Amino acid sequence: MAAYLRAVPLPARKLGVLISCAATEPGFRHGVRLAGAALAGGVDVYLYCIDDGVTGVRDAELQSLRATGLKLYACAYGAHQRGLPVDDSAAYAGLTVVSDLIASTDRFVSFN
Repeated sequence: MAAYLRAVPLPARKLGVLISCAATEPGFRHGVRLAGAALAGGVDVYLYCIDDGVTGVRDAELQSLRATGLKLYACAYGAHQRGLPVDDSAAYAGLTVVSDLIASTDRFVSFN
């Protein structure tokens, strides 16, 4: 019986994280570390940087989480407004993606 229970896959857990504060703010680091802890716990994590959060897209800790499965998105409009390049450091998208993340994740948290 115990072997059977271990063989039954658990449903995937999904966490959405929105970060709107600059990389220099404590909230940014809290959001990144929450994402890392969730990934380590086997949770699928979707992180979206918006407003001043786009300034931290190239943060070394955040980028290293991509290698462990983090799905990283950033606001294309926010990047353009701040003169930041839109490159492969994240999947740049609009607010429709945020709406989709809110609707499709089990939990959604915001760091402002």
